[in-house]
Amino acid sequence: MPYYKILGNVPHKRHTQFRAPDRRLYAEQLFSTEGFSSDYSLFYHLYPPTQIKNTGATVDLRPDAATEKKLQHRSFDGFKILPMEDYLRSRQVILFNSDCHISLAAPEQSMKDYFYKNADADELIFVHEGSGILHTLYGDLDFTAGDYIIIPRGTIYQMEFSGTLNRLLIVESFSPIRFPKRYRSPFGQLLEHAPYCERDIRGPKELVTHDEKGDFLVRVKKQGHLYNLHYATHPFDVVGWDGCCYPFAFSIHDFEPITGRVHQPPPVHQTFEARNFVVCSFVPRLFDYHPEAIPAPYNHSNIDSDELLYYADGDFMSRKNVTRGMITLHPAGIPHGPHPGAVEKSIGTKETKELAVMIDTFHPLQLTKQAVEIENPGYTMSWAE
Repeated sequence: MPYYKILGNVPHKRHTQFRAPDRRLYAEQLFSTEGFSSDYSLFYHLYPPTQIKNTGATVDLRPDAATEKKLQHRSFDGFKILPMEDYLRSRQVILFNSDCHISLAAPEQSMKDYFYKNADADELIFVHEGSGILHTLYGDLDFTAGDYIIIPRGTIYQMEFSGTLNRLLIVESFSPIRFPKRYRSPFGQLLEHAPYCERDIRGPKELVTHDEKGDFLVRVKKQGHLYNLHYATHPFDVVGWDGCCYPFAFSIHDFEPITGRVHQPPPVHQTFEARNFVVCSFVPRLFDYHPEAIPAPYNHSNIDSDELLYYADGDFMSRKNVTRGMITLHPAGIPHGPHPGAVEKSIGTKETKELAVMIDTFHPLQLTKQAVEIENPGYTMSWAE
């Protein structure tokens, strides 16, 4: 995170006595996704966050790779992922490698009977449709359509949805998700040339402290398995916290596009980075303004990365038959570019209203069986004249 934040009550000095009105010591907890070597936050709990009273059955969540392996462009109809009531059950892994898992979800109900913690990965949730509140021990964070929600690994949370129509693109990253290095000063501030700034970043605003004892189910994902842990106290019993490691939201609509006289390469759209993959945002923008500019992207070789594009809204002049929620996958090893006729058609066009999320991975992505089930046939041959 680029800046320090504090909510609730904390002592003047860290790691010192901090007592409740009845003289009980609050339980201090350090939270970091990289041990003691990077950003962290300090929580102060009403009760020790360690009181497990029971454990339940374990569920294997590891994705199954499809047996078919071919070097070809692919397209998937993301809206064919059927809605499910439960948030965790609705999450369907579509593509994965050793650096990240990419899922689609269409949950119909809020998380009411349990909490969730991903101890394997940071989570990036792109809210395509829906709105609600992310409840965490850091406090509450409102979200709406177009938001990226970044949740550090190990964060206990609940998703509360405002309605039943929700569509999510979820990236689980096995390394921290950060702002690109070239956007940051040596001290972490977002620089003037960055396409967004700290004012666009929304952290938790309201800290709600729960002083409750009972049986609280926390479902924890670790090494691809889901563990059901029952705690004796409510996990959101924090009276205060401070630090630089916390969940936040950033709207794709606040991404300021970088344009030029001629077509700009994909890195100008970069929004986040992690180990061996990046996330980019394609947003409404003016096209290139050289008098002989070609707005359509030029053909380019995917030599060292797989390119995944999730189409959210608008028209895409470089692709035919694009629908909302569609995913295209252009794998490393073969070039790709505009569909036939798209280049000439783009000349003279002044702007685009497209909205999309791109994920470029530097290790090959594997398809799951769920991906094969929603694949659009014939996409790899759609460049034939």
